[in-house]
Amino acid sequence: QVALVESGGGLVQAGDSLRISCTASGPTLMTMAWFRQAPGKEREFVASMSWGGGKTFYGDSVKGRFTITRDNDANSIYLQMNNLKPNDTALYYCAAGPRSNDYVPNYSNWGQGTQVTVSS
Repeated sequence: QVALVESGGGLVQAGDSLRISCTASGPTLMTMAWFRQAPGKEREFVASMSWGGGKTFYGDSVKGRFTITRDNDANSIYLQMNNLKPNDTALYYCAAGPRSNDYVPNYSNWGQGTQVTVSS
């Protein structure tokens, strides 16, 4: 079971862009994904990408603004976030699982999260 470590979070203003990263401790042939969780809310699906990149999905609230990419040679995935809004504020988690979808139980490996805060 690989360990996942997120990085790159921070405090930005509405309309800004930010890229966060997740690096696995070793190679993974699994789908990797981003979820987020704001205080008092359920964990929300953001995006997922299969190992080969052929199956990529986004949550409705981020479509057209966020882009997921992955570099398998670096055991990493990235989330480019553009036109950030205050309601994007959350703890962003990286996850790995067998299928590219929005189903939380599909994902067996989780990172500790990186905080993204968007001020108005």
